[in-house]
Amino acid sequence: MEIIGPPGAALAIALENLFPPLPSEVILPLAGFAAARGSFTLAEALIWTIVGSVVGAVALYWVGRLLGRERTRKIFGWLPLVDISDVDKVEAWFVKHGPKAVFFGRMVPIFRSLISIPAGVTQMPFGQFVLLTTAGSAIWNSIFVLAGFYLGDNWHIVEEYANVFQKIVIVVVVFAIIGWVIYKLNKRRGAKVSSTDER
Repeated sequence: MEIIGPPGAALAIALENLFPPLPSEVILPLAGFAAARGSFTLAEALIWTIVGSVVGAVALYWVGRLLGRERTRKIFGWLPLVDISDVDKVEAWFVKHGPKAVFFGRMVPIFRSLISIPAGVTQMPFGQFVLLTTAGSAIWNSIFVLAGFYLGDNWHIVEEYANVFQKIVIVVVVFAIIGWVIYKLNKRRGAKVSSTDER
């Protein structure tokens, strides 16, 4: 962190948006720790990491924007158990709750990166997207950078708590997917039975 400095931290966080396996829960506290040691200022650590978050999110926003609604519908249409009506429902939900989803999504592991794509697909106004992304990223980044700054040599403790939070999110997502798959299979089975009875 001392070698790459604040711009390098920004680049690492931007890449974390594009490649979620890169751990922001390590990069951000480490940036705070480096600031505490005087490698750069706390303000630099905060500003540069927020800039990195926004740059990475904007890149994914434009991926969604370039994909567009019709291409996205075709991609999801190829997936098993996914009906176009499901895609339409998700799209309608995002159009209604998009601003909240983008703002709070920046503070949830996994969704931090993914939330930018539907924002682009639904063509959320770019200025609004950048503003909400900046606000959400500022909160998330500040928590981790400040934790690293004040914990000093114990900055790595932050990762342990962040990992617990991330695991909870993953478990919830897995159970939600399993529940959705069971629901879709039962629905299709019921549709087949009713069509057979009609014959």
